[in-house]
Amino acid sequence: MTFPLIMEEHRIRRLLDFPTKIRMVLDTDTYNEIDDQFALTYALLSPEKLQVEAVYAAPFHNSRSSSAADGMEKSYEEILRLLEKLGHDSDGFAFKGSTDYLNDKNTPQDNPAVQDLIAKAMASSADDPLYVVAIGAITNVASAVLIQPEIIEKIVIVWLGGHALHWEHTREFNLFQDVLSAQVLFDCGVPFVLVPCYGVTTHLTTTLPELQHYIAGKGAIGDYLVEIFEAYKSNNFGRSSVIWDMVPIAYLINEAWTPSNLVHSPILNDNITWSVDQSRHFIKYVNFVNRDPIWADFFTKIANQGR
Repeated sequence: MTFPLIMEEHRIRRLLDFPTKIRMVLDTDTYNEIDDQFALTYALLSPEKLQVEAVYAAPFHNSRSSSAADGMEKSYEEILRLLEKLGHDSDGFAFKGSTDYLNDKNTPQDNPAVQDLIAKAMASSADDPLYVVAIGAITNVASAVLIQPEIIEKIVIVWLGGHALHWEHTREFNLFQDVLSAQVLFDCGVPFVLVPCYGVTTHLTTTLPELQHYIAGKGAIGDYLVEIFEAYKSNNFGRSSVIWDMVPIAYLINEAWTPSNLVHSPILNDNITWSVDQSRHFIKYVNFVNRDPIWADFFTKIANQGR
């Protein structure tokens, strides 16, 4: 696949310049665990910074689904449940995505989510880009780029995927499911923000007692998040859980909460490890997460919404 040549300074400018109001879409495997539900809620409760224009269901396959297609369908259903609890209309806002992963780097998955992403991206510009926030297997996003490479000049991708660049491997769930899609996006030159899991996002933990204290009884969405958190693990005594997928949303709300730096886009090897080539284009790399201000902001917004 041949991608358009973009001047490096324009790409870097898009990574460094934050709009006052960020137009974004969210690509999510919402039923995979319980953290996507927190992320979608956080995005929709942050209109002071984020203008969420669509939500796309991403595929996943684990013990909570019988196939990638089933995972996408269950994620779509979970999106609808969340939107109902948040009082948000789903018509023209929630879209079904890919039913499979890429089988090769030249054959995209086409579906309503991909087509809506392309349409919204093509209506954007380099000066007012669409932020594509992905918190699952990145099949939908890679497919959109393969179908319409011109969108590379009009978007910024923020992806929770892989592990820290110093980790011995990067066999993280989002990345491992569709390595080909990840390779497409690391190689194509699109302005890209990588939010790694182990070694970075692992700082964003919470506990059942903390959630019960701050968001239980704070409206339908607060109660639902506590309910699914408690049900997800059989024993919550003395345990904390990482709510991974909130971090890309926090990055967009206040970059100071998620320090980052520019690095050369890593090479994603076929054996699911990172390699470095310092002649490659730059991406933005989130290297730390300040847990406390993120949770304080989230708890405040849940309480306000519950009123």
